[in-house]
Amino acid sequence: LSCVINQISFYFMNDLGADTKGGGKSSAAADNVVEEIRAKGGKAVANYDSVEDGDKLIQSALDAFGRIVCNECCVLMFSASFLLLSISDLIQRVHLRGSFLVTRAAWNHMKNQKFGRIIMTASAAGIYGNFGQANYSAAKLGMLGLANTLAIEGRKYNIHCNTIAPVAGSRLTETVMPPDLVASLKPEYVAPMVLWLCHEQCQESGALFEVGAGWIGKLRWERSQGCIVRQKNQPMTPEAVRDQWDKICDFTDATKPTSIQESLQSVVDVLSRVESEEEVSANPAAAAASASGINPAVGQKLPPSTFTFTHTQCILYALGVGMSTKDPDHLRFLYEGHEDFSCLPTFGVITSQAAMMDGGLSSIPGLNIDFTQVLHGEQYLELYKPLPTSGISFFAIKHTFNVLSIINTYNGDELICYSQFSVFVVGAGGFGGKRTSEKAKVRIPCLSYKIRHREPKQYPFPLRLQAALYRLSGDWNPLHIDPSFAAMAGFKAPILHGLCSFGFAARHVLKHYADNDPSRFKAIKVRFAKPVMPGQSLQTEMWKEGNRIHIQCKVKETDAVVLTGAYVDLHGTSEGGGLQSELVFAEIGRRIKDTGSELVKKVNAVFGWEITKAGKNPAAQWTIDLKNGNGSLHRGPYSGKADVTFTVSDEDFMEVVQGKLNPQKAFFSGKLKVRGNIMLSQKLEVILKDYAKL
Repeated sequence: LSCVINQISFYFMNDLGADTKGGGKSSAAADNVVEEIRAKGGKAVANYDSVEDGDKLIQSALDAFGRIVCNECCVLMFSASFLLLSISDLIQRVHLRGSFLVTRAAWNHMKNQKFGRIIMTASAAGIYGNFGQANYSAAKLGMLGLANTLAIEGRKYNIHCNTIAPVAGSRLTETVMPPDLVASLKPEYVAPMVLWLCHEQCQESGALFEVGAGWIGKLRWERSQGCIVRQKNQPMTPEAVRDQWDKICDFTDATKPTSIQESLQSVVDVLSRVESEEEVSANPAAAAASASGINPAVGQKLPPSTFTFTHTQCILYALGVGMSTKDPDHLRFLYEGHEDFSCLPTFGVITSQAAMMDGGLSSIPGLNIDFTQVLHGEQYLELYKPLPTSGISFFAIKHTFNVLSIINTYNGDELICYSQFSVFVVGAGGFGGKRTSEKAKVRIPCLSYKIRHREPKQYPFPLRLQAALYRLSGDWNPLHIDPSFAAMAGFKAPILHGLCSFGFAARHVLKHYADNDPSRFKAIKVRFAKPVMPGQSLQTEMWKEGNRIHIQCKVKETDAVVLTGAYVDLHGTSEGGGLQSELVFAEIGRRIKDTGSELVKKVNAVFGWEITKAGKNPAAQWTIDLKNGNGSLHRGPYSGKADVTFTVSDEDFMEVVQGKLNPQKAFFSGKLKVRGNIMLSQKLEVILKDYAKL
């Protein structure tokens, strides 16, 4: 404790003075620590009650200091192997029952004062198990379960409960560790973690940490996707479990449940899926499922694949969706030497489509599809970063749920775009499983009344050789080039790719509402309603509602709607500087004017921000002064000194503010750089969340 003595005002030291096996009694252990604390100027009181006398222990602490923060108790008892082990009642009484009794005695006091911090001391033996410690392991893991429930029940009373599994040299571990290791693993390397968890600024609750030697790690549960091994009205057999064992234990794309609700939801979903499987199989078309070979596709996960491209493919795609040198604004997408040379956002579907077409869907065992009957039903694309223009390999991870394929596209380890392809196979049927997927991005079935009765912006474009040009980007389906193949599918002539119309609509929105800035593009969702034939003209109608642009594409000559229920989401921008973060700081400034004095009392710090954009450092500087007067916001160089300064890109700042990027991950990955008192960063929660719900 010596490392934190100068940082705390008082300490209530409870130690029965038993030996490491729980026997005997002495006041020496507690008295020694109290004397050490007092010698350093702290206040301390010793207590020698057993943890089973929780009420007496807590009352002594309240009499001395009037406040309760945490409890910790430990006794170690090694035995032989499990066969030779008898459950030691002492182990359970001290660790599990003792923790329960002390915490119960303190609980109402914490509730009444609307503040409490509880730290349970578990052990790696409880988390992982350890030979000869079955009794101790059971008690320690029981403490973790107790702590998790206390965290839930204490949430509304500002009572936080966390668990640590420390490794440190002590009277308990010196009997099982080499002397040099005991000397190196000082308690000073654990105590600051406990102090932080007790602090009012720490908002962590319900967490488990391993800590020792100056290292701290947070643990969480991970669960495989699992596998359903039964069918409705059929018995579940051990053979079915055996046959699916590899899939049951496959942690690829594992989930990380954080609550019992999430856990139970999985079971409820299984019941629903089993029921719906019975309903679908009752469909007459299901009888042909095994013959058509479609059922094996349900739930299949395809292996990762790689797609590499250069600026040539970016330019070819831009030409394929109708860009031309006749329009000067198009040059940034057609000329690699342009100072703002960029890749169209919807090129993301090309990388994703390559993952499916290049041996993807065709590699699914037993999936025999008549490609003359394949129709693209819906498409969703979301970008997390603007697409690069060359030299990047994309790794796509795919899942197929009936007719829905989900593709995550990565640049190295960074997820840059997400796609959903909804495909219909005419006349196939009998897929089995659920008819819909909860993962599917919903379309907007019809435009709102307000929008439908607003005159749309219209953007017609004639199509002649567009299908022949677009297919060069990688969609080689002969339906779009071969008249005889198109005839087999029931069309008079080869039809335009639905994704070509998709690209046309997106670039029309980009031109009219985003000044052809691809960084403004966020997402697009469309439903393909009817085909477009050679020689027809495509007309895009657009209605703006906030940052969402509702779109509808028609064939100008026939007025037939070909894209429906569609929209494009854009990132917002500010006037002048073009930094999204300006809107956030403007809002923070307004809140400071309204509640500045209250913020100064809570925060008492000056925060500096350096916002970068496209390598420009800094593109903007901001200072949030919540230390002086009633608080203030400054733009540009600040005459005073900031207590802590953050450097972050405009894009990453917005990700953090919107909760899409964890600040700790941003810090450790180098996206967020901090100078000064890093602990003050905890107070940003007050500024960004409590007072600026953005």
